Amino acid sequence: MSALAPRASLPIVMSNAVKASPSDVRRKNRALIFSLLFPDHQYSRAELGRLTGLSRVAVSDVISDMIDEGLVVEGGTESSASGKGKPATLLVLDTTRTRTISIDLSQDQLIQCAATDILGRPSHRMEVTLGPDNKVNLDAIVQLVEQMRAELPDDHDIIGIGVACPGALKDGVVLESTQLGWKNVDLAALLESRFHIPVTLVNDSVAAMTAERYFGQAGPNLLFVKNDKGIGSAVLINDEAVIGDNHAAGEIGHISLDPVNGPLCPCGKRGCMEMLLSASALREQLHDLDSIQQRTQIVADAGRQFASALAMPIGLLDISDVCVYGPADIINTTFLETAQEQFDAMARSQFHARTVIRRCQLGADISLRGAAIEAVRAYIVH
Repeated sequence: MSALAPRASLPIVMSNAVKASPSDVRRKNRALIFSLLFPDHQYSRAELGRLTGLSRVAVSDVISDMIDEGLVVEGGTESSASGKGKPATLLVLDTTRTRTISIDLSQDQLIQCAATDILGRPSHRMEVTLGPDNKVNLDAIVQLVEQMRAELPDDHDIIGIGVACPGALKDGVVLESTQLGWKNVDLAALLESRFHIPVTLVNDSVAAMTAERYFGQAGPNLLFVKNDKGIGSAVLINDEAVIGDNHAAGEIGHISLDPVNGPLCPCGKRGCMEMLLSASALREQLHDLDSIQQRTQIVADAGRQFASALAMPIGLLDISDVCVYGPADIINTTFLETAQEQFDAMARSQFHARTVIRRCQLGADISLRGAAIEAVRAYIVH
């Protein structure tokens, strides 16, 4: 996959414009250069200058700092097209020196933790199983990070802690998570005060979407749906994640499909999507059924209901790519085929090309890896 290139923007002329501070300019320059090198591209200093529009001095200053910080390393060389002159030194991301600690709070029955490299690839893993009530305890999270740090040969190269968490989040605070039973929990402040490492808190579906964008099959426009214990989604438009006025964009799991007769949801409404169509809800429906025909019919009906619920935002946002993460026994061929048929019937028109629904292929580490990447990105612009 090609790197996410910086997008051009129209100049804005303001009579009383505030001049950007040197630190703001430097952060912007770091972000531009990092975005070009991430995840596995290599460029010379001169190429980075041409691609970003930065001066040779500006590029050299940023690269020098990033090398010192263990973010970038000089790799091979590249000869000029003419074959004349000194070969240019190529720069790549350094995956050997810096680490993040990544935590996934969205899993059923356990908390996952990993130390990862700058690309979110785990090198050390730990997990803690939850009790019968499946409640996530703050003390357990702290202890898990402590144990992970103790396992690492040198924790001075940890540049951030990334946490993937279900629910509505803002500025490091879990505003509300029905899955965890949390409300107004300042998780980032708790971890930062304990470990003195920057903490990035990200919605688990947004984290998964980030991993899918960089390491999966997604383009710059995507509707990503995570269907497991609950249902959450994330939307990417022109490579920008949609957050929402209340930092709750993507919380489709709590849109009611049957507000009168549906089952009661922890959020207080009846008939929410995740009470009817989540993998855990569907497994309950399938549990006592021996008939393959009945089981297939339930999954097929779920696929149609799922697509019907998403047809409106698909048409509104003109998105052609829907990626669904979920267990293979639920998000299977039957589910995807019936959902595709419903999309074709409801959303396809002369104004909107076919929306394709597909299963995510990245595996169980998807939110863990996405949270690590978000922690790295936050460090880059710190």
